[in-house]
Amino acid sequence: MKRTWQIQEAKNKFSEVVEEAIHQGPQVITKRGVEVAIVLSYTEYRQMMASQKKLSDFFRESPLAEVDLDLTRDQGYGRDDIGL
Repeated sequence: MKRTWQIQEAKNKFSEVVEEAIHQGPQVITKRGVEVAIVLSYTEYRQMMASQKKLSDFFRESPLAEVDLDLTRDQGYGRDDIGL
């Protein structure tokens, strides 16, 4: 179960925050009411990192990978309405 900790409380109870992350899941840290950080177990971190794909694989596996795109550049001049 995710719990939210104010930063000062998290500093004072760091061991408890870590234990909660290990046994209960990610722990959110707030500063002045704004979520700024998260503490999660190393096991959860490794699972998250292992599930990430490389960007090149993402594009290669995209349903749009076989779409024929016209990538030729328009040879016309730039916009006339901009004065430099």
